[in-house]
Amino acid sequence: MERERIIYILEYLSHYTDCNRAATLKQIKAYLENHTNLGKVSLPSIRRDIASLISAGNHIEIERGAHNIHYYRMQSSGFTFNEIRFFVDSVSFNQFLTADQKQRLFHKFEGICSQTEARKLIAHIKMSEVTPPSLDLLDNLDSVYQILEAKRKINFAYGKYNEKRHFVYTKKKRDLTPCSVVYYGGRFYLKCINGMDGKIRTYRVDRMREITMEEPVEILPQLPKAQGAVVDIFEPEYYEVVKLRVNQHLLDDMLEKLGKYAYLRPDFTDDTYVIIHAKIGISYGFYRWLLKYGDTVEVLSPPKIRKEIAEIVQHMAKMYQNEISLKNSLKEKL
Repeated sequence: MERERIIYILEYLSHYTDCNRAATLKQIKAYLENHTNLGKVSLPSIRRDIASLISAGNHIEIERGAHNIHYYRMQSSGFTFNEIRFFVDSVSFNQFLTADQKQRLFHKFEGICSQTEARKLIAHIKMSEVTPPSLDLLDNLDSVYQILEAKRKINFAYGKYNEKRHFVYTKKKRDLTPCSVVYYGGRFYLKCINGMDGKIRTYRVDRMREITMEEPVEILPQLPKAQGAVVDIFEPEYYEVVKLRVNQHLLDDMLEKLGKYAYLRPDFTDDTYVIIHAKIGISYGFYRWLLKYGDTVEVLSPPKIRKEIAEIVQHMAKMYQNEISLKNSLKEKL
């Protein structure tokens, strides 16, 4: 009975008190007698149980008020309410969790809040309606983390869409040593070393299935430290100092992407542009990232990258050559 009483007292303080709301011994007594099967409870017993909870490491604050009345409140669970709400928002907009998975997580977040905070929390919850129901990211992440902790190689079936919009999984023998899980662009990726060629391979965790733990390895390999800005999830082939002429309205976007590796100065020929020097990891993803800005970004150097950009743009122009020729022909007739 004593153990049950302590649990009920802890539950009451956790859910009905917080930094702005406290409870007296009489309020706790009324709760225990009216909402549990304990029957009559004495005030000294409650006071003694609270002392035991404090001795066990629970952060319960005691404040003396008027007429020598003591007020009890449970201090922070380790997270502020704003921090918990941030976690809830992150879960709410995660595209890989099903509605049921999100709801289970929300209930757990509510459990570390007071009743007042939980009501505020629920009011802010928005459920995503675009969740793919077949994905189980949490289970996949758990399997991957277990394999990393056990220092084992990994194998799995990996899924991709085919031309018929079907998601097809391919299972084959992979000689992969996992390095780490990376969160990038709203997705979780697993970085591995391919035992066949020693190169880094990158896989989306949500596209894995039938994850299995393979033979042990002595030491998990470390990913090479970035030597410059990396604009894509895939590993750069090499790093290069790139000089860019950038429209001013892209400055925020560029500095957020290139970070500490970017150095800029005004473009003395046109005050609507700036010149940026940055050491950047070069890969196919780099060209794809740069080309999305169209004519608002120009590569000035090195010549090799400028030439490769020009060749890509020329190839793209050839794809639309008929439309360009037709437009010029209509202009001539007019």
